[in-house]
Amino acid sequence: MGSSRQNVTFPSNGHTAHGYLALPPQGVGPGVLVVQEWWGLTSHIAELVDRFAAAGFVALAPDLYGGEVAHDREEAARMRAELPAAQAAEDLRGAVDLLLGHPGVVGDAVGVAGFCFGGGLALVLAAQEGDRVAAVVPFYGLPDDPDFDYRGLTAHVLGHYAELDRSYPPAAVDEAAIRIGEATDRRPEIHFYPAGHAFMNDENPGGAYDPLQARIAWQRTLSFLWGHLG
Repeated sequence: MGSSRQNVTFPSNGHTAHGYLALPPQGVGPGVLVVQEWWGLTSHIAELVDRFAAAGFVALAPDLYGGEVAHDREEAARMRAELPAAQAAEDLRGAVDLLLGHPGVVGDAVGVAGFCFGGGLALVLAAQEGDRVAAVVPFYGLPDDPDFDYRGLTAHVLGHYAELDRSYPPAAVDEAAIRIGEATDRRPEIHFYPAGHAFMNDENPGGAYDPLQARIAWQRTLSFLWGHLG
């Protein structure tokens, strides 16, 4: 997995949080927050930040583990379990503040893309931040609470999920989409892929990386974010 990549700090709930920020070639663009998997701010997540920046966005991944990166599933599970939900939410809120206050960010709302653990956090953040998040893209992740209250969510939602995912099976995804529709005026756009969990992760820790499905999901994500942030 490599080590955590950091190049920016920001205030968050009385402490200093860290993250990795990348600017687009032109120096300005819409802001996109990238929320890590349970492994941490790995080279995979940092490379996704770079890819979003290359596509024209000011992209930021907050480091929710404070510099630690998990190297196996047991370590990842422990690190996720030891992360207080309130701290994660505040770190993400501070990251939104950083983006919206950055001179290179255009617009008064950001997009959020989250992966696995971060996919659920992305939806939670969108609900808690309201109009400050205009578009949210969860990749194979849902909030831990199946009864999560989505009423604060005003963002447009694009979800990428795997047909063969035992962690977030299609039935659970469909139920969450129904709950979002009932709680808000948004009808999520959900895509299921003939792949396994974490099919976007080219470091392939779970053996499910699928280059074709990853490319499809990536192009859909860019079109969606530009449609709602551009």
